[in-house]
Amino acid sequence: MSQTPDTVVPDTEHRSLVERLPQVPRDLAQLARFDRPIGWWLLFWPCVFGVWLSGAGLQPALLAWLLLGAVAMRGAGCVYNDIVDADLDRQVARTAARPVASGRVSKKAAWGWLISLCLIGLIVLLQLRLEAQIVALASLALVAAYPFMKRVTWWPQAWLGMVFNWGLLVGWSQLGWAAFGDQHWDAVVALYAGSVCWVIGYDTIYALQDREDDALVGIRSSALRMGAKVHAGIAGFYAATLSLWALGIWLYRPDPLALLALLPVAIHLVWQVATLNPEDPANPLDRFRSNRWAGALMAIACFIVGNAYPGGGL
Repeated sequence: MSQTPDTVVPDTEHRSLVERLPQVPRDLAQLARFDRPIGWWLLFWPCVFGVWLSGAGLQPALLAWLLLGAVAMRGAGCVYNDIVDADLDRQVARTAARPVASGRVSKKAAWGWLISLCLIGLIVLLQLRLEAQIVALASLALVAAYPFMKRVTWWPQAWLGMVFNWGLLVGWSQLGWAAFGDQHWDAVVALYAGSVCWVIGYDTIYALQDREDDALVGIRSSALRMGAKVHAGIAGFYAATLSLWALGIWLYRPDPLALLALLPVAIHLVWQVATLNPEDPANPLDRFRSNRWAGALMAIACFIVGNAYPGGGL
């Protein structure tokens, strides 16, 4: 069945699959960004950081639940964002075709879809121990406020960083807290702060696509705030990322060999900066999406440090 061009947003990763769906399921899938899995990977990997740093092994069953939660809650977050931002989305070329902004999905239907996704998230939440549940629920205020940040600050990416990396605290609360109690929270906080800087870096890359439209509409972003120095700014945030990640690993295990686990992800982030070309429309999106591999490499580093050195610095 042929579709008109405006029924599939420009940056979908699975255009042929999405286009085969009937109109309503296609719109709901796009509304939850199921056609763009990069978002749930970026939400999922910090959960893995916390789980694997605990030294409890692979934990495949727990990670499967956390992946389901990442898919559902990232979808719920996107639906909520599109409800709040419908008027702004209509004014930006890349987002004008989104289901709510274009009118293909009513706000009432979108709220119903949001509740359904949250119910899936609730099922995942109930699989966690009480401490992890409390930590997870503490993120809801940050999530609710995020869509409004672009209206009040030039740094909505920093707020997104706090939201998208909350899973690191949840993952550690599920296993690390039970194993070590109050020990190693300094390391976890350092890793969390580094991950926030990572998000600021990669979401600034993502925001490069919309600089002209955002400026016209009045949407604020780190890409606009950095202006002509955006390349250096991204490099600076990635340098802060690696520094804070290194600090976290050192606090967990003060051994120079442990820091070598960061080398692959460091090389990857350097590659992103070295090959970033803001003037090429396809380049920023490609570099942004490559962060699924950066997350995987950092997760492996946490596994090596957590499981090769169980007990951390003890």
